[in-house]
Amino acid sequence: MKVSQRASSVAGSATLALATRAKEMAASGLDVVSMAVGEPDFSTPEAVREAVRVSVADGRVRYTPAGGTASLRAALAGAAGRSRGIELSPSQVVVTHSCKHALNLALVALTEPGDRVLLLEPVWGSYDAAVRWVGAEPVRVAPRADLGPDLDAIAAAARGARGVMLNSPTNPSGFVWSDEELRGILAIAEEHDLWVISDEIYRRLTYGDRPATSPLSLGEGARERVLAVDGASKSLAMTGFRIGCVLGPEAHVQAITNIQSETTGCPNALSQDAWESALLEEPAEVAGWVAAFQRRRDLLVAGLRELGLECTLPGGAFYAFPDATPFLDERGSEGLCADLLESEQLVLVPGSVFGMDSHVRLSYALGEPDLERALKRLGRFLESRRG
Repeated sequence: MKVSQRASSVAGSATLALATRAKEMAASGLDVVSMAVGEPDFSTPEAVREAVRVSVADGRVRYTPAGGTASLRAALAGAAGRSRGIELSPSQVVVTHSCKHALNLALVALTEPGDRVLLLEPVWGSYDAAVRWVGAEPVRVAPRADLGPDLDAIAAAARGARGVMLNSPTNPSGFVWSDEELRGILAIAEEHDLWVISDEIYRRLTYGDRPATSPLSLGEGARERVLAVDGASKSLAMTGFRIGCVLGPEAHVQAITNIQSETTGCPNALSQDAWESALLEEPAEVAGWVAAFQRRRDLLVAGLRELGLECTLPGGAFYAFPDATPFLDERGSEGLCADLLESEQLVLVPGSVFGMDSHVRLSYALGEPDLERALKRLGRFLESRRG
């Protein structure tokens, strides 16, 4: 019995594989510091956990409508509309099993086999897998030197393309798109009749004076061609709840609802109640987490620069993406990360995963003492490379 060609084309998440290796090493007794997985180290807010306890006690554990409960869709429409400065109706929202699931469903709803889909480097590796999974062709577009979008390169690649996926704040660099840059890509999308998938999972986690704008906020024309995806994992530390959503035109939302109904069925009932509780009133912990991430960002980036690694200051998310070119050999970023893991038990993600082999990704979703330990280990390793 053969595995299908489609299944064989999917290698699995590189970041999760690294995290698994780190856990195996830790289980064997090694002192491992992992900066691989994009998972907040904070506990899920108490109000969210209480909502789950109440739902279980009340027996609200049965199937829900395929697109999510009416109350959660209304809460999402209200919260998303307020934060983006637009009006959304519940019919423009479908609840999914996670943000990653939302991305995949959006691609199923929008693409035909053979369609060319623009992916803007540095790009989360799962985008490439998702595009291939639906039979489309990923087309990589290199960034500017500051890791922001190169609009001229995007415009050149847009000829003959069908759609584009963007992410702001960006994984792995933390780059936050400006309104001007978003308007630029929307103009390209209009000229070439492209749909846009906007991954907004890190939208709440921004630092400094540039907020993360959703393209949905930039006019009625944008709302006719944009599907925005979001979820509870990052800003609410609800990674294990596996709950997300798609916001967009009613016809596309209904198509996604139909696909979900015939594949995975309704989202988890308890996770829906938990997320709704956090949408009605943002948990008090969240603002403190954002401040903590900003302190960690500043500590990490300053430390990386002292070690001789050029690093653009991230505007959001919880990753740093320094240029490791001076310390690479012929094996590139994968070789560097493999050597670092074995010699210092420090886990970083190679930039090759994101289409930029000259870089490495470090997550600062871990406490400041661990960040200090990580910088010491990285410093020892880089000094040995200099030698």
